[in-house]
Amino acid sequence: MQRSLALARQAVGLSNPNPAVGCVIVSADGRTLLGQGHTQAVGGPHAEVMALRDAAARGHSVRGAQVYVTLEPCAHHGRTPPCCDALVAAGVARVVASLADPNPQVAGQGLARLRAAGIAVELGDGQAQARDINIGFLQRMATGRPWVRAKAAASLDGMTALPNGQSQWITSAQARRDGQAWRQRACVVLTGIGTVLADDPLLNVRDWPSARQPHLAIADSALRTPLQARLWQVPGRQVLVFGRPPQAAAQRQAWQAWQERRAALQARGAQVVALDGQEAVGSGEQGGGPGLDLAALIAHLGRLPVNEIHVEAGARLNGGLLQAGLVDEWLVYLAPQLLGAGRPIAALPQPWSRLEQAARLHWHGMHMLGDTLRLQLRARPLQA
Repeated sequence: MQRSLALARQAVGLSNPNPAVGCVIVSADGRTLLGQGHTQAVGGPHAEVMALRDAAARGHSVRGAQVYVTLEPCAHHGRTPPCCDALVAAGVARVVASLADPNPQVAGQGLARLRAAGIAVELGDGQAQARDINIGFLQRMATGRPWVRAKAAASLDGMTALPNGQSQWITSAQARRDGQAWRQRACVVLTGIGTVLADDPLLNVRDWPSARQPHLAIADSALRTPLQARLWQVPGRQVLVFGRPPQAAAQRQAWQAWQERRAALQARGAQVVALDGQEAVGSGEQGGGPGLDLAALIAHLGRLPVNEIHVEAGARLNGGLLQAGLVDEWLVYLAPQLLGAGRPIAALPQPWSRLEQAARLHWHGMHMLGDTLRLQLRARPLQA
């Protein structure tokens, strides 16, 4: 199973929004590797089919073999046929899966069809690691909401930049490269208009192997994203701009200007999402963000569908997401520096007045990257 989990990690970022799955087929006595594979990009073969093809290419029969896979084989016709049927047709004798698939189109049906065909089925080997690999997919299937991971690089006293905005570089080169790996695994990178205007960032994956670029989402209520910003230079990704139009009747001139900016962004290739009507129930003061209902923004991304959102933003958007309870995980890179004054990781729209209101996080891991300490914290402990 460890080999299957390693293969699944190779599919992280590649298979979005499908789960990243690894599969290994071994002989009946478990001594000979017959075939292996992982999920390909959307529309391509799943892990089980890749492993069956690999076995055939090696000249191996898999009849009577054992299969180790990190997620229940699918049981529905999507872009590809059901993987459980492929395993039945191949004549394997035993299937060990780390996790049942919570997708309502599968949800135990794959395992049931294997058992009905006389194949021995076991569940649970490598469960915790498999959950971590597909934590966004699993949450979206269970709740409809993507996994939101916020990244911050800060000094030891929690400052992400000097008061004048200078931040390059607080953390080590190793930490910055590690941040690219987390960016690569996401479906979408989310930032705020403040970061776009102040830093003119690319927010793409570089210095890290990647077959695809995550899409970019910008929280930009007034549609101020510059048409000549560097972010437009990244080929092959969708840019989504989330805005909030003024009320046409009350602010006709402002509404017309907003619509003109919307048309210009769309001509530039952006998808502009208006969080208005019932969606725009929040504001900068009440909704926890820069004039946007951030819960509606996250929900919209989940429907695309999106498994994981990687947030790289300033204090205002970070604070809005934090206060709204929308961040599932924090990646905080701490450098051995004390800035004394500067820009914080998060600025709450409404500061808490009681200590018990604070967001209580759970330690999930820590790792040294050069002289920088990466802290991984979650809003809820990972279930077994």
